[in-house]
Amino acid sequence: MAKDVLCEVNSCKFWANGNKCNASSIYVVSHSSHARTSTETDCKTFESKL
Repeated sequence: MAKDVLCEVNSCKFWANGNKCNASSIYVVSHSSHARTSTETDCKTFESKL
């Protein structure tokens, strides 16, 4: 398992300094059952800070 999860979405409540994600778990879904690029996926863990 990855030691550090990086994220550049600073509007997410789980975003921390250094582009770190501090969520206790990450949920990523795919637009297809065989995603080949990151654009074919979405992070469902995102929650707005606002």
